[in-house]
Amino acid sequence: MNKLTVRDWGIENKTVVLRVDYNVSFDKQGNIIDDTRIRFTLPTLNYLLEKNCKVVIISHLGRPKGKIEPSLSLRGVTPLLAKLLKQKVGFVTDCIGKTVEEGVKGLKNKEILLLENLRFHPEEEKNDLEFARQLASFGDLFVQDAFGAVHRLHASTVGIPKFLPTVAGLLLEKEISYLSDAIENAAHPFLAIIGGDKVENKIGIIKNLLNKVDALIIGGGMAYTFLKSYGAEIGNSLWEPDKLDLAEEILRLAKEMNVRLFLPLDHVIADKIDPAANIRESEDIDIPAGWIGVDIGPLTIDRCAPVIKQAKTIFWNGPMGIFEIDKFAQGSIRIAQLLGQATEKGTITIAGGGATVTVAIRAGITDKVSHLSTGGGACLEFLEGKQLPGLTVIPEKQCIP
Repeated sequence: MNKLTVRDWGIENKTVVLRVDYNVSFDKQGNIIDDTRIRFTLPTLNYLLEKNCKVVIISHLGRPKGKIEPSLSLRGVTPLLAKLLKQKVGFVTDCIGKTVEEGVKGLKNKEILLLENLRFHPEEEKNDLEFARQLASFGDLFVQDAFGAVHRLHASTVGIPKFLPTVAGLLLEKEISYLSDAIENAAHPFLAIIGGDKVENKIGIIKNLLNKVDALIIGGGMAYTFLKSYGAEIGNSLWEPDKLDLAEEILRLAKEMNVRLFLPLDHVIADKIDPAANIRESEDIDIPAGWIGVDIGPLTIDRCAPVIKQAKTIFWNGPMGIFEIDKFAQGSIRIAQLLGQATEKGTITIAGGGATVTVAIRAGITDKVSHLSTGGGACLEFLEGKQLPGLTVIPEKQCIP
């Protein structure tokens, strides 16, 4: 990555405004369900603390739509962050205003202050410059480390850099460097595994990867639109009639580019999308009337396994079925486990996207893939070849003062 990073700047004894992505989920008891996004910011935080910095952390959580929503308070992050860092983490109940000003003034070197949810203020998502100016006033330097947010035109991504020198954090550097290098300079055979519910959400990434990959596995709900275009019977499975032409175009392009394209050969089918549903395995590619495809079947997994084993680079985005329901999650988990095994044998494996991370956690492979991306939409847009606004505002390395 040719962007300025925190290592390129004289940050000793500075007060740093650090943008992170602590958009995590909590259970009914208030416990964090998945702490991946928090743990992945520790290298940047520890680096700043080693440099004797005062650190003001800002983040969003959920979609409160510009209103205070107690269930989306970042206060719940504080105990875990303090435990991981093995030091106290302060918290204030707003992200702008006098309370924050006083909290920042009271900070000592190597101390951390976490501010309240940015999205409690509508000005954040509106990219209000006055809101951005107030956030910038709390520090000497802005460190952007929220890869999951850099595709947004928000005050905390593109507004603050108008008022403060801006550099990338270590997580953002790792995300961009890994995705760029692994995709553009991939060892071959290069395999992409794309799942999820809609063709519409993945068409950009599929088109951009088609001229790079040697093989493409398509699963999840989006597969039924492809199967429909292929002439298969899909029963009551969800599909996108208005995306049939796009699916046909992808099939045509894959053939023209000599990309091996794999669609489900069989399925786990259910009479309804419900944990109490009756399920069975289909005997072939066709799904009987009245039944819904909810996961890939064992024949599909067996067919994909050698393709995964032979690959030298694998990018995976999106589950193979309705993984939120345990009965429908086994295909996704098995594919994840195969990725973990491939990594152990030297394959470069990259897993990206929010649902993909969740599957990786359930499959127990978060530490068994080469890179687990914290970005959902940002990861997809980056791999589609789009410019990410929060990244473009970070100066190039030749701009080092």
